[in-house]
Amino acid sequence: MRHEFITVVIPIFNEAQNLGRLFQRLLPALEHLDVRWELLCVDDGSVDDSLAKLKEMNARDDRVRTISLSRNFGQEIALAAGLKFARGDAVILMDADLQHPPELLETFIREWRNGWQIVFGQRIDGAAGRPRSRRYSSKLYYGLFNALAKIKLPEGSGDFRLLDRRAVDAMNRLGETARFSKGLYSWIGFRTLGIPYTVCERADGASRWKLRRLARLAIDGITSFSTVPLRVWSLLGIMISAAAFLYGLVVLFQTLAFGRDSPGFATLIISILFLAGIQLISLGVVGEYLGRVFEEVKGRPLFIVAEEVGFAPSQQAGDRLATNGSEHRAHV
Repeated sequence: MRHEFITVVIPIFNEAQNLGRLFQRLLPALEHLDVRWELLCVDDGSVDDSLAKLKEMNARDDRVRTISLSRNFGQEIALAAGLKFARGDAVILMDADLQHPPELLETFIREWRNGWQIVFGQRIDGAAGRPRSRRYSSKLYYGLFNALAKIKLPEGSGDFRLLDRRAVDAMNRLGETARFSKGLYSWIGFRTLGIPYTVCERADGASRWKLRRLARLAIDGITSFSTVPLRVWSLLGIMISAAAFLYGLVVLFQTLAFGRDSPGFATLIISILFLAGIQLISLGVVGEYLGRVFEEVKGRPLFIVAEEVGFAPSQQAGDRLATNGSEHRAHV
């Protein structure tokens, strides 16, 4: 067996029904790998029996460790917590619902050994369980993001990926609270390779990524990596002002030439309502950016750990210290 040490990080929220199938499929795949490994589960404030099942698994195999967050912070923060606590020379991120095939881990590790520092699963169109409307909206979003942002997102990329230790350390130095991990993976750079795969059917239950959450994530992604929306409204304001000035010249000419102004009460009302709508939308865009600034300047920690399962006492003390006070942001 080689000396490389791999950490597999899995964020978990109310996945008690899936955990049995997850371990039945994932653990044999890990045993098949020619590496030393650990499985780090991040319980993101589950309210079912997920944490109890994870403790049972740790009692049977001490390579399965768990950190339990004090509440549900969301998947993006749970991933950040997993990266903070991961000890491996490389870290693999994957979901608990088995839509990310564990059998692909061997390919990830092989390409990592070939020199790639980030290896990600690239979702293939027509994947199981993805409605056609979701695929089209995903294509549209990737195109919009790549047009607006300075960094580029490979189409079909997600959180299913392997990160070299240098990439993990780089991610851990990013302390922003409104995280869009897909963009951060591209922002940190490093040599990156995509591995095509087909998303499997969810093992149990329904996806929690509803339209509202997806829209929120999409807005976070664009506002995190682009200021183009702010510039758009500035340009739109200039265009509207220029159009109003030209229309004013037309009205002035008609008045001087024909001795009357141009009647148009309906036109006036429509113009007022249109401009009022433009102003409200522009204030909303500015508010999105201002809200991000408001969240960042508070200096709160990204997450708070309530319980650690499978850690040595010395590790627990050090990790707990890192999740409190201003030092936490520097580490996480």
